[in-house]
Amino acid sequence: MNTETLEKVIQILRKEVKQWNVPIITLIAQTKKDPYRVLIGTVLSLRTKDQVTAQACERLFAVADTPEKMVMLSEKDIEKLIYPTGFYITKAKNIKIISQKLLDEFQGRVPDEIDTLLSFPNVGRKTANLVLTEGYNKPAMCVDSHIHIITNRFGYVKTKNPEKTEFALRKKLPLQYWGEYNYLLVAFGQNTCTSVSPKCSQCPVAQYCERKGVKKSR
Repeated sequence: MNTETLEKVIQILRKEVKQWNVPIITLIAQTKKDPYRVLIGTVLSLRTKDQVTAQACERLFAVADTPEKMVMLSEKDIEKLIYPTGFYITKAKNIKIISQKLLDEFQGRVPDEIDTLLSFPNVGRKTANLVLTEGYNKPAMCVDSHIHIITNRFGYVKTKNPEKTEFALRKKLPLQYWGEYNYLLVAFGQNTCTSVSPKCSQCPVAQYCERKGVKKSR
């Protein structure tokens, strides 16, 4: 698949995404454009289904939606609010550390630079890029397993892991699509182009997909 074809795919997915559930972090950003909520929500979403993440975010942010309020909670308090997200004990500890670091070093403001965000615990490239796109409307290339698998499945890149996919897309994908690429493909991946046994018979962009690596489909 070349870039011209991928642009056609993006145009189709823009229309199709209206009938799909919005990825939780995009929903958080749409509800309230707050980089802190996006950052903490993304930390909670790691290894956790969107529905569980959404409920955990609702409980947590009802009690503490700023770094100042978060540091007033104990780790046990945070654990109870975010359970049963994956690795909730570790996440509670890191949320407390992240919030304290924001207050100590950044006057409570979430940084808008990737390298700085990467210095926080539990913040990898996916989280840092998502904070920039959803929290600050800055161009960034957020790549998770959905993006990695689907982009390779399309035949647009040939990479071995999400980080390599990120840098391949940074070189190849026009900047104008960066902000929406994650949102569109995550929704697409959650609803149709699933990691295992994708729904190729229902796919709105099947005619453009090279189906690289697809051994079983529905």
